[in-house]
Amino acid sequence: MSHVLNGPQRIVCMTEETTETLYLLGEDQRIVGISGFTVRPPQARKEKPKVSAFTSAKTGRIADLKPDLVLGFSDLQADIAAELIRAGIPVHVFNQRSVAEIFEFIRMLGAMVGAQARTVLLLDELQRGLDAVQAAAAKLPCRPRVYFEEWDEPPISAIRWVSELIGIAGGDDVFPELAREPSGKARIIADPNEVIRRAPDLIIGSWCGKKFAPDRVRARPGWEVIPAIRHDRLSEVKSCDILQPGPAALTDGLAQLHRLIAATAQAMDRR
Repeated sequence: MSHVLNGPQRIVCMTEETTETLYLLGEDQRIVGISGFTVRPPQARKEKPKVSAFTSAKTGRIADLKPDLVLGFSDLQADIAAELIRAGIPVHVFNQRSVAEIFEFIRMLGAMVGAQARTVLLLDELQRGLDAVQAAAAKLPCRPRVYFEEWDEPPISAIRWVSELIGIAGGDDVFPELAREPSGKARIIADPNEVIRRAPDLIIGSWCGKKFAPDRVRARPGWEVIPAIRHDRLSEVKSCDILQPGPAALTDGLAQLHRLIAATAQAMDRR
Protein backbone atom coordinates (compact mmCIF):
# COMPACT_ATOMS: atom_id res chain seq x y z
CA MET A 1 0.00 0.00 0.00
CA SER A 2 1.38 3.41 -0.92
CA HIS A 3 2.20 5.85 1.89
CA VAL A 4 -0.54 8.46 2.50
CA LEU A 5 0.83 11.95 3.00
CA ASN A 6 -0.34 13.52 6.24
CA GLY A 7 -2.17 16.71 5.31
CA PRO A 8 -1.04 19.47 2.94
CA GLN A 9 2.68 19.53 2.13
CA ARG A 10 3.00 22.92 0.38
CA ILE A 11 1.22 25.70 2.27
CA VAL A 12 1.10 29.41 1.45
CA CYS A 13 0.22 31.60 4.47
CA MET A 14 -1.29 34.95 3.39
CA THR A 15 -1.36 36.27 6.97
CA GLU A 16 1.10 36.18 9.83
CA GLU A 17 -0.74 34.19 12.49
CA THR A 18 -0.89 30.99 10.39
CA THR A 19 2.87 31.21 9.79
CA GLU A 20 3.61 31.76 13.48
CA THR A 21 1.35 28.88 14.51
CA LEU A 22 2.90 26.40 12.04
CA TYR A 23 6.39 27.33 13.29
CA LEU A 24 5.26 26.84 16.92
CA LEU A 25 3.89 23.42 15.97
CA GLY A 26 7.17 22.45 14.30
CA GLU A 27 5.44 22.24 10.90
CA ASP A 28 7.26 25.14 9.21
CA GLN A 29 8.81 22.84 6.56
CA ARG A 30 5.36 22.77 4.92
CA ILE A 31 5.34 26.56 4.34
CA VAL A 32 6.36 27.60 0.80
CA GLY A 33 5.21 31.25 0.85
CA ILE A 34 4.31 33.92 3.43
CA SER A 35 2.89 37.43 3.85
CA GLY A 36 5.30 40.33 3.41
CA PHE A 37 4.14 41.64 6.81
CA THR A 38 5.42 38.56 8.66
CA VAL A 39 7.77 39.33 11.56
CA ARG A 40 7.15 36.31 13.80
CA PRO A 41 9.21 34.25 14.00
CA PRO A 42 12.08 36.35 12.58
CA GLN A 43 13.57 33.41 10.66
CA ALA A 44 10.39 33.09 8.54
CA ARG A 45 11.30 36.32 6.72
CA LYS A 46 14.74 34.94 5.92
CA GLU A 47 13.61 31.44 4.91
CA LYS A 48 10.34 31.86 3.02
CA PRO A 49 9.37 33.77 -0.15
CA LYS A 50 7.00 36.70 0.45
CA VAL A 51 4.02 36.45 -1.90
CA SER A 52 1.22 38.56 -0.40
CA ALA A 53 0.37 41.77 1.41
CA PHE A 54 -2.94 41.82 3.31
CA THR A 55 -5.51 42.87 0.71
CA SER A 56 -3.36 42.03 -2.32
CA ALA A 57 -1.34 39.03 -3.43
CA LYS A 58 0.79 37.90 -6.36
CA THR A 59 -1.62 35.16 -7.41
CA GLY A 60 0.61 34.10 -10.33
CA ARG A 61 3.57 33.83 -7.96
CA ILE A 62 1.42 31.80 -5.53
CA ALA A 63 0.34 29.45 -8.36
CA ASP A 64 4.01 28.98 -9.37
CA LEU A 65 4.72 27.63 -5.86
CA LYS A 66 2.24 24.80 -6.58
CA PRO A 67 0.61 24.97 -3.13
CA ASP A 68 -1.76 22.24 -2.04
CA LEU A 69 -3.29 24.71 0.45
CA VAL A 70 -3.45 28.51 0.74
CA LEU A 71 -4.45 29.93 4.14
CA GLY A 72 -6.09 33.34 4.45
CA PHE A 73 -7.97 35.45 6.97
CA SER A 74 -11.33 37.25 6.83
CA ASP A 75 -13.55 38.84 4.22
CA LEU A 76 -10.71 41.28 3.46
CA GLN A 77 -8.99 38.46 1.57
CA ALA A 78 -12.15 37.18 -0.14
CA ASP A 79 -11.22 38.56 -3.58
CA ILE A 80 -7.74 36.99 -3.47
CA ALA A 81 -9.28 33.71 -2.29
CA ALA A 82 -11.83 33.75 -5.14
CA GLU A 83 -9.08 34.30 -7.72
CA LEU A 84 -7.02 31.41 -6.33
CA ILE A 85 -10.07 29.11 -6.18
CA ARG A 86 -10.84 29.91 -9.83
CA ALA A 87 -7.22 28.94 -10.60
CA GLY A 88 -7.94 25.52 -9.06
CA ILE A 89 -5.96 26.08 -5.84
CA PRO A 90 -7.39 24.81 -2.51
CA VAL A 91 -7.99 27.71 -0.11
CA HIS A 92 -9.10 27.92 3.51
CA VAL A 93 -9.96 31.33 4.97
CA PHE A 94 -10.14 31.60 8.75
CA ASN A 95 -12.25 34.30 10.38
CA GLN A 96 -11.43 34.26 14.10
CA ARG A 97 -12.41 37.47 15.96
CA SER A 98 -12.46 36.46 19.64
CA VAL A 99 -10.06 34.81 22.08
CA ALA A 100 -12.14 31.61 21.99
CA GLU A 101 -12.10 31.66 18.18
CA ILE A 102 -8.28 32.11 18.18
CA PHE A 103 -8.02 28.90 20.22
CA GLU A 104 -10.38 27.18 17.77
CA PHE A 105 -8.33 28.44 14.78
CA ILE A 106 -5.12 26.97 16.28
CA ARG A 107 -6.91 23.68 16.99
CA MET A 108 -8.23 23.47 13.41
CA LEU A 109 -4.89 24.38 11.80
CA GLY A 110 -3.12 21.76 13.93
CA ALA A 111 -5.64 19.14 12.75
CA MET A 112 -5.14 20.16 9.11
CA VAL A 113 -1.44 19.28 9.32
CA GLY A 114 -1.91 16.21 11.53
CA ALA A 115 -0.19 17.76 14.54
CA GLN A 116 -2.97 17.25 17.09
CA ALA A 117 -0.71 16.16 19.97
CA ARG A 118 1.57 19.19 19.67
CA THR A 119 -1.48 21.42 19.20
CA VAL A 120 -2.94 20.27 22.54
CA LEU A 121 0.37 21.14 24.26
CA LEU A 122 0.45 24.58 22.60
CA LEU A 123 -3.18 25.33 23.54
CA ASP A 124 -2.55 24.23 27.14
CA GLU A 125 0.48 26.50 27.33
CA LEU A 126 -1.48 29.46 25.90
CA GLN A 127 -4.38 28.84 28.31
CA ARG A 128 -2.02 28.70 31.30
CA GLY A 129 -0.56 32.05 30.20
CA LEU A 130 -4.03 33.62 30.04
CA ASP A 131 -4.99 32.16 33.43
CA ALA A 132 -1.80 33.51 35.04
CA VAL A 133 -2.44 37.03 33.71
CA GLN A 134 -6.09 36.90 34.79
CA ALA A 135 -5.06 35.81 38.31
CA ALA A 136 -2.53 38.68 38.55
CA ALA A 137 -5.14 41.14 37.20
CA ALA A 138 -7.62 40.09 39.91
CA LYS A 139 -5.16 41.42 42.54
CA LEU A 140 -4.97 44.94 41.04
CA PRO A 141 -6.42 47.72 43.22
CA CYS A 142 -8.80 48.87 40.45
CA ARG A 143 -9.74 48.29 36.80
CA PRO A 144 -8.49 51.18 34.65
CA ARG A 145 -10.64 52.36 31.75
CA VAL A 146 -8.73 51.75 28.51
CA TYR A 147 -9.10 53.38 25.11
CA PHE A 148 -7.35 51.23 22.51
CA GLU A 149 -6.89 52.88 19.11
CA GLU A 150 -5.97 50.70 16.13
CA TRP A 151 -6.02 53.56 13.59
CA ASP A 152 -5.93 57.34 13.92
CA GLU A 153 -7.51 58.87 10.81
CA PRO A 154 -10.34 58.12 11.34
CA PRO A 155 -9.98 56.81 14.91
CA ILE A 156 -10.88 53.10 15.09
CA SER A 157 -11.45 51.36 18.42
CA ALA A 158 -10.32 47.86 19.49
CA ILE A 159 -11.37 44.70 17.64
CA ARG A 160 -13.07 41.99 19.72
CA TRP A 161 -10.05 39.84 20.70
CA VAL A 162 -8.14 42.97 21.80
CA SER A 163 -11.11 44.16 23.86
CA GLU A 164 -11.32 40.71 25.51
CA LEU A 165 -7.57 40.67 26.20
CA ILE A 166 -7.85 44.13 27.83
CA GLY A 167 -10.45 42.55 30.16
CA ILE A 168 -8.22 39.55 30.92
CA ALA A 169 -5.30 41.94 31.57
CA GLY A 170 -7.29 43.83 34.24
CA GLY A 171 -8.78 46.78 32.37
CA ASP A 172 -12.13 47.76 30.85
CA ASP A 173 -12.41 48.70 27.17
CA VAL A 174 -14.25 52.05 26.98
CA PHE A 175 -15.90 51.05 23.66
CA PRO A 176 -17.13 47.47 24.36
CA GLU A 177 -20.11 47.90 22.02
CA LEU A 178 -17.80 48.68 19.07
CA ALA A 179 -15.60 45.65 19.80
CA ARG A 180 -18.46 43.41 18.73
CA GLU A 181 -18.33 44.88 15.20
CA PRO A 182 -16.16 42.69 12.93
CA SER A 183 -15.23 45.39 10.39
CA GLY A 184 -12.89 48.33 10.97
CA LYS A 185 -15.42 50.68 9.32
CA ALA A 186 -18.03 49.77 11.94
CA ARG A 187 -15.54 50.55 14.75
CA ILE A 188 -14.86 54.13 13.59
CA ILE A 189 -15.49 56.63 16.39
CA ALA A 190 -17.54 59.20 14.46
CA ASP A 191 -17.49 61.78 17.26
CA PRO A 192 -14.02 62.23 18.88
CA ASN A 193 -15.74 63.94 21.83
CA GLU A 194 -17.13 60.51 22.73
CA VAL A 195 -13.61 59.51 23.85
CA ILE A 196 -13.54 62.60 26.12
CA ARG A 197 -16.92 61.61 27.60
CA ARG A 198 -15.74 58.04 28.28
CA ALA A 199 -12.70 59.39 30.15
CA PRO A 200 -10.12 56.62 29.70
CA ASP A 201 -7.38 56.28 32.34
CA LEU A 202 -5.01 54.75 29.76
CA ILE A 203 -4.70 55.21 26.00
CA ILE A 204 -2.99 52.46 24.00
CA GLY A 205 -2.17 53.03 20.35
CA SER A 206 -1.52 50.26 17.85
CA TRP A 207 -1.78 51.95 14.49
CA CYS A 208 -1.74 49.06 12.06
CA GLY A 209 1.55 49.27 10.17
CA LYS A 210 2.73 52.71 11.37
CA LYS A 211 4.28 54.11 14.52
CA PHE A 212 1.97 55.46 17.24
CA ALA A 213 2.42 59.23 17.76
CA PRO A 214 1.28 60.17 21.30
CA ASP A 215 1.94 63.90 20.70
CA ARG A 216 -0.63 63.91 17.90
CA VAL A 217 -3.16 62.30 20.24
CA ARG A 218 -2.41 64.84 23.01
CA ALA A 219 -3.00 67.67 20.52
CA ARG A 220 -6.56 66.61 19.63
CA PRO A 221 -9.01 69.43 20.49
CA GLY A 222 -10.46 69.08 23.97
CA TRP A 223 -8.61 65.86 24.77
CA GLU A 224 -6.39 67.53 27.38
CA VAL A 225 -9.12 66.83 30.00
CA ILE A 226 -8.96 63.04 29.48
CA PRO A 227 -7.40 61.40 32.58
CA ALA A 228 -4.96 59.36 30.43
CA ILE A 229 -3.63 62.57 28.87
CA ARG A 230 -3.64 64.59 32.11
CA HIS A 231 -1.50 61.89 33.74
CA ASP A 232 0.57 61.16 30.61
CA ARG A 233 -0.50 57.55 30.21
CA LEU A 234 -0.24 56.98 26.47
CA SER A 235 1.62 53.90 25.23
CA GLU A 236 2.10 51.79 22.15
CA VAL A 237 1.69 48.06 21.65
CA LYS A 238 3.04 47.20 18.21
CA SER A 239 0.42 45.91 15.79
CA CYS A 240 2.46 42.75 15.04
CA ASP A 241 2.11 41.82 18.74
CA ILE A 242 -1.62 42.45 19.19
CA LEU A 243 -3.54 42.92 15.93
CA GLN A 244 -2.95 39.42 14.56
CA PRO A 245 -5.51 36.93 15.85
CA GLY A 246 -3.01 34.23 16.76
CA PRO A 247 -0.44 33.23 19.38
CA ALA A 248 1.32 36.65 19.40
CA ALA A 249 -1.78 38.43 20.74
CA LEU A 250 -2.27 35.80 23.47
CA THR A 251 1.37 35.96 24.63
CA ASP A 252 3.42 39.12 23.97
CA GLY A 253 0.35 41.26 23.26
CA LEU A 254 -1.44 40.26 26.46
CA ALA A 255 1.75 40.61 28.53
CA GLN A 256 2.22 44.20 27.30
CA LEU A 257 -1.43 45.08 27.94
CA HIS A 258 -1.17 43.72 31.48
CA ARG A 259 2.06 45.60 32.21
CA LEU A 260 0.50 48.91 31.09
CA ILE A 261 -2.82 48.30 32.86
CA ALA A 262 -1.13 47.18 36.11
CA ALA A 263 1.13 50.27 36.13
CA THR A 264 -1.94 52.48 35.57
CA ALA A 265 -3.96 50.76 38.34
CA GLN A 266 -1.10 51.15 40.80
CA ALA A 267 -0.60 54.83 39.91
CA MET A 268 -4.35 55.49 40.30
CA ASP A 269 -4.32 53.74 43.70
CA ARG A 270 -1.49 56.02 44.90
CA ARG A 271 -3.43 59.20 44.12
